[in-house]
Amino acid sequence: MNFKALYESNKQRVFTGLVMVAFAAVIAFLNNALLTWLILGVMYMFAFYEAMNLFEIKDNKLFVYAVLLWLAAFIYPNPDDLIFLALIGTLSVMAYTKKLDYKLLAPFFYPSISMLFLYALYHDFGMSVLIWLVIVVALTDTGAYFVGKSIGKTPFSPTSPNKTLEGVLGGVLIGTIVGALYGTFFIPLWLSLLIALISSVASVFGDLFESYLKREAGVKDSGNLFPGHGGMLDRLDGYLFGGVVMVILLRGLA
Repeated sequence: MNFKALYESNKQRVFTGLVMVAFAAVIAFLNNALLTWLILGVMYMFAFYEAMNLFEIKDNKLFVYAVLLWLAAFIYPNPDDLIFLALIGTLSVMAYTKKLDYKLLAPFFYPSISMLFLYALYHDFGMSVLIWLVIVVALTDTGAYFVGKSIGKTPFSPTSPNKTLEGVLGGVLIGTIVGALYGTFFIPLWLSLLIALISSVASVFGDLFESYLKREAGVKDSGNLFPGHGGMLDRLDGYLFGGVVMVILLRGLA
């Protein structure tokens, strides 16, 4: 693989990625509860807006409900439980107005559930564990890209033709090994290995699911917020599945 050619063809993507990494590092260093909630909330609003576009939903009232949901998450002790209240509230409004459009529920399933779980991961386990998720997902994604470019030949899924089985396996291997080593700061190695592995695999399918939504919507990216990287959902897709899995496994096994 010609690394120089690869870099030249992805120069904007690399620069944007480095800026995002630096920004995330500052947030992690400050480790302020209000700031973290606020940053995750901004990410959620962009992701929610992009999801509405992917689902072809034009009802702006849903955006107001999403803002109220995130405000409630800051004061409620179990933020991930709030999605059930949001769904009940939305269904109640539909029933009262006799406007049963189940498509309106879609953005509350994706990305709302996952964003509440991401906040719950920080809320319940702290910044160090949120960083653990970032390590697992980021290395899985990056590893899959470079391994796929190097030796990838076997198609992984018709949903995402550019993904290869070799790339996915390489990414999962890298994300799992490094993630498992980091996780030993909190839990035993065997459990860290298990959680890192399952979270890594989940992140692959989070990426795949968002690719499916984009193909159904007939778009290349969920948005153009990040030059070379697409929209917010394009950056969060792996975390949206991996974060849910990590919270559930930590609560049940750790």
